[in-house]
Amino acid sequence: MKIALLDSGIGLLAAASAVRALRPDAALVLSSDPDGMPWGPRTPEDVSARALACARAAVAHRPDALIVACNTASVHALPALRAELEPGLPVIGTVPAIKPAAAGGGPVAIWATPATTGSPYQRRLIREFAGGVEVTEVPCPGLADAVERADEAETAAAVAAAAALTPPGVRAVVLGCTHYELVADRIRDAVRPPGGAPLVLHGSAEAVAAQALRRAGARPAPAAAPSGELSVVASGRESALPPAALAYAEGRSLTAASPARG
Repeated sequence: MKIALLDSGIGLLAAASAVRALRPDAALVLSSDPDGMPWGPRTPEDVSARALACARAAVAHRPDALIVACNTASVHALPALRAELEPGLPVIGTVPAIKPAAAGGGPVAIWATPATTGSPYQRRLIREFAGGVEVTEVPCPGLADAVERADEAETAAAVAAAAALTPPGVRAVVLGCTHYELVADRIRDAVRPPGGAPLVLHGSAEAVAAQALRRAGARPAPAAAPSGELSVVASGRESALPPAALAYAEGRSLTAASPARG
């Protein structure tokens, strides 16, 4: 079995690691766009075109499913990706985990990029899944870029700035950008006051990984021998994991089972 993932950068690591946890024997294809990132400031048409290019590069590896491991691409490119690739190849988008966060009661904070915060897309999800729950939308300028570069100082500053905008007493934080899942522990530490109530973070990686297996007709087998292959494609070029990816446990876990192929 082979699962492909696409994103502008290393935000796909969280979902890739989640796939590997469920199926250590699965081959992975990571297709990103370092030449064109970040995608957030781009027009919807440009995001769609770049996501399609990443998808086509991944499809050349003949995967059994494709995860769009990027919130921005899922908003703007999912219809085009599905129109081109389905039903032959299942395409799984990434949606902020607002529904499960709201199900636990409020108040809830949604950390997202400035472009997503306050967007019609996010507001629609809040109306549909968080009615009656107190929700605060928190813009996180610079956080995804800092995570992408594995810049510790800039990441810490961006997390602190977003935490300052997060109301005290929040019980759950939705991580509305896949990059944020790579620094989830730092976000939890910044938002939860000492001695405060437990804080639940809601990412999307585990849910999309499980959905990808279902759509590929496979079952979880976490005890399988870790013999899966790892292929990396960067803006259409066969490559290797960027050094910044290895700054995160999710990136290191992908290289532990087998060497990258490029």
